[in-house]
Formats: sequence, structure tokens, C-alpha cells
Amino acid sequence: MSIEEPLRKTEQEIMPDRINKIKTVEGYDIYPYFNLGDHKIFSGVTSLCDYIIKHQTVAIDGYAGVYWDRLISAITNEFQLRGVKMNLVDFSNALKSEEEIISLTAPFMGQEDSVWGNKTTLTLRDYFVEDFLKSTLPNKDVSVNILVGPGAALAGWAAKVIYVDMPKNELQHRMSAGSICNLGMRTPQEQMEMYKRFYFIDWVILNEHKKQLCNLIDVFVDAQWEGPINWAFGDDVRDGLAKMSNTVFRARPWFAPGAWGGQWMKKHMPQLDQNEVNYAWSFELIVPENGIVFQSSGLLLEVSFDMLMFTQHENILGRHAEKFGMEFPIRFDFLDTFDGGNLSIQCHPSLDYIQKQFGETITQDETYYILDCKENASVYLGFQEDINENDFRKVLEESNQDGIEVDIEKYVQVHQAKKHDLFLIPNRTIHSAGAQNLVLEISATPYIFTFKMYDWLRLDLNGKPRPINIEHAFKNLDFSRKGAQVQQELIAKPTVIAQGDGYTCCHLPTHQDHFYDVHRLDFDASVTVETNGVCHVLMLVEGVSISVTTANGSSLIFQYAETFVIPAAAGSYTIVNQSNQKAKVIKAFLK
Repeated sequence: MSIEEPLRKTEQEIMPDRINKIKTVEGYDIYPYFNLGDHKIFSGVTSLCDYIIKHQTVAIDGYAGVYWDRLISAITNEFQLRGVKMNLVDFSNALKSEEEIISLTAPFMGQEDSVWGNKTTLTLRDYFVEDFLKSTLPNKDVSVNILVGPGAALAGWAAKVIYVDMPKNELQHRMSAGSICNLGMRTPQEQMEMYKRFYFIDWVILNEHKKQLCNLIDVFVDAQWEGPINWAFGDDVRDGLAKMSNTVFRARPWFAPGAWGGQWMKKHMPQLDQNEVNYAWSFELIVPENGIVFQSSGLLLEVSFDMLMFTQHENILGRHAEKFGMEFPIRFDFLDTFDGGNLSIQCHPSLDYIQKQFGETITQDETYYILDCKENASVYLGFQEDINENDFRKVLEESNQDGIEVDIEKYVQVHQAKKHDLFLIPNRTIHSAGAQNLVLEISATPYIFTFKMYDWLRLDLNGKPRPINIEHAFKNLDFSRKGAQVQQELIAKPTVIAQGDGYTCCHLPTHQDHFYDVHRLDFDASVTVETNGVCHVLMLVEGVSISVTTANGSSLIFQYAETFVIPAAAGSYTIVNQSNQKAKVIKAFLK
């Protein structure tokens, strides 16, 4: 790749590596962090090499998407400058051939023209030539031995383990630029194929490998920047995760444009790059792709959210830990259609279908909470009473084949959207968010299994048609969700379940198929809440800012529209309104 080609394709900046580079603004903060204590994070390859020299033999393992060649060059140059005799082994030489890996992974890649594969059952060891693993040994005649690359710890060296991590948003920006490859691949593939391989194969394999290593890692390295690195000792990171699992925290959100994307987030989140065409999604808490940021003495270091679950899932999920294991089951994200367009007419798979077809364990049961909207905003939800399945399918197929507009309201109900409404979208339900909404999507964690039936004949941001999935959809649609039943069963009817002086707790009941429930806390001054052994995910949905203090005395301040998590182990927490207007806080939790 020539140096003129961009290393990442996005208008958005990389998260700064230190606090003094963050633009200070009032309101929503796109770079939340958790304090690790003083002098716990270090900067630069030079200091990392000091550590390597001290321990002499290291295995530098890590994630896909890292610029491994750059890291190897930087370490090599540093030791050459010091005159240190070094044996550096690139562990990618132990990989099987690209042809072998393609053959190995083919059963999990799905159909060639499909955006979905099937969750792999392979392990990282399957990617390597076993004889090479056994024959790769340290050189006793040099001062320093380094084995470097994803899977390096598999060689079994008696070595310190350094783990190089890569946030999912930056990985995808690099993927879009064609500056990285999938695991074991030598050249970048087409975008859809790369993402499919990452999602269903590479990330599954590498996450499982990271889980096996998580308590053995001696050093964590954050390599999301093109030049510098920040790093911290494994014990300090694990200690930070343990503290986090007992108190309130935020994951780092990230943002993406889309064909229907809007302008609300750009306006209300001033740290976002204003040159981006729109922002369709905010990954507030889609934990397979979120990170957690630590801060120490002004330096920042990000680790993947799954490290918290690998080490502290019992504290996080409490009495639901046995059921969900190390998967965080609740998802919060924004869908911004302010001055944008309608989402596609879509549905999500049944539990049985997603398990058999895609290898997932839970399915995509959603709700739409209307955080903000214009007067003409609407939500598409449920079928008209006189729906005819065959007629509907025929008109959709003709539209997809011949580019014919569909009078969608002839088949699908349209409901006016108002602030604080909650629309219920259990799996198999036809739905879409209309334009002029800022939707807080509260959902079960899976998030890419959207079967689009009609997408208003528009193209994606690259000028290509968006995939339409009529076949999958019609294997899942529930045509009984129609007529008056939709109003009765799929739009939450709030009820007051507790109240006191200046305080009301409203229950926004979810559908029987949802394994989570929703409360809204409306209060003037403050409210104290018990976790009762359950994890809570919350957001300030009306008001300016609040402070949240947990039973251990830890306290953080949150602004309007910021998502935060209270682990089950926190026990209780007190929310204090910091403005003169009434505060409203949404709370989602497992039933």
C-alpha cells in the first residue's frame, strides 16, 4: 500500500491518546473514561521496550486490525538504536496458507451474496501449522526474544504476555480504507465480505482467545492510533475492571453515518465531526463493539467491553449471570432520522431461526423509545387488519426487481410518535422508524440481523443498492400482529407503580417475549434505587444533567442522552437532579 492511501476511511477523528487533546464542551461527552489511579498508564514504544528488556522474553499477542508491521518496525528500530541483540519472530509465518484458511472457514461464510454467515466453531489454533507452533523457540544467544502477532501466546513460551488491542470502530474505519486484512488473509476483500468474515469468524475466534488469556496478560497495549501507543500493566487493568464492576460507569459510544441518517446527534453532540454527512447510529451500548476507556495521569487507554464481562460478569449481571454467562444482554443505541429518512421496512428473526441459521444464542427483540421528535414523526408497526400475505410478498418482489414504489401504508400501520412513547417490537414484527425521530432503541444485544423488505428504492452512501431480504423475512413475519391488536399489545401503556415527594416511577411494560423491562424515573430533586441483584442500564431522557452515587461512595455526572450502567453488585444508587427542571431517567433491566 502506498503512503498516499488513507489508513482509515471516515470523517471522524481517532479518540485522543490523552485528556488535554479532547475538545471541552458542555453536554454529551463522546469520550467518557474511568479513573485508574495515578501513573498507571504509560506512553510510547520506548517505555514498552524498557519493559521488554527487563523481562527478556515476551509474546506480543493481540487482535485483528492492528498495524503489526508498524509495531514490529518501531520495536526493531528501538532495539537497534540501543544496540541490543534481538530475536524477533513474526508469528504470522506460522499461519496456514490463505487457501487453507478460506477452505477452513467456508462453512461459516454463508451464501456468497448474503450479508450473513454463521457463528464459527473454529478456534485460533486451527489457523496455525501445529509443527511450527512446536518448533518456534527462543534463541538463547540473544538478549531479547520477541514472538509477535495474533495467537503468539499459543506457542507456549515461558514469556511475559503483551496483548495489543484494537477498538471495533477503528478496526472498521481501517477496513473501509482497505488498510487491513482479515485474519490469515494477505489482501483486503470487498467490504461486505470483510465485515462478514470479521463478525462471524475472526471476532468470535479472537474474542475466545482473549477470554482464555485475560487473566494471564501482563501488559495491555492500546494501538488505535497511527503513531503512539499507550499501555498499562495487566494487574492494574484488571483491578480497574473489578472496581468498575461495583459502581457506575459508561462505555465509550461511537457513531456511524447511514443512508437514512439524520442531524440530531450532530447538533446536540458538538464533539462529533461536523463534516460527516449525517449520523444514523450511535453505538451507545452495543457491547460486542464498544470499548471502555481508562484514564491515568492524563493518558487514555481503551480495552474492549468484553474484558469486563470475561473478568467480572457475575458482578455485572448478578442473579442473571448464570443465564447469560459472559454476554451482556441489553443494548442501547440511537437511530437518528431528524431531517433524514425512514428506516427500511423490516423484521428480525425468531429465536429458533437465529440460533439455527446464524449460531446466535438470543434474538433481536427491540423497543423504540422516542427520545425526541418533530410533530410529523411516525413509527411503522404491525400490519393492517386486511393484510394478505401473498399480495404483500408479490408487491415487495416486484418493487425489488423492477424498482417500483410501494404504497407501504396499504399494508403496514403508521403511528404518530410522541416524546417518551415506547413502541414494542418483539421478533417477527414488521416495523420501521419514520423520519424526524431520535429513537433510543432498547433491545436485546444482537444487532445485525435485520431482514429488509422495502427500502424506499434508495441507495447506500456508496451509491449501491442496500440488500433486500424478502426470503428471510417471510420465513419469520408474524402476520397475526395486525389491526387493533397492534395498539393493544405493541404500544406500551405507562402505569405509575411508585411515587413520593416529587418522585414518580412509571412502568412502561414490554412485550411478554422481551426478557427485559423498562421503568422511567421522574423526579424533581433525587431518587434512590436498589439493584436487587440486577444490572440496570439507564439514560437521562429529559433534563440537563444528573449525578449518580453508588453505595460505595463513587460518583459520576451524566448529561442529557448519555447512557450509563449500574452493575448488579453496586447494590444501590442515588440520582440527584442538577437542574431546575424535572429529570426523567429511563431504566432498562432484566426481568
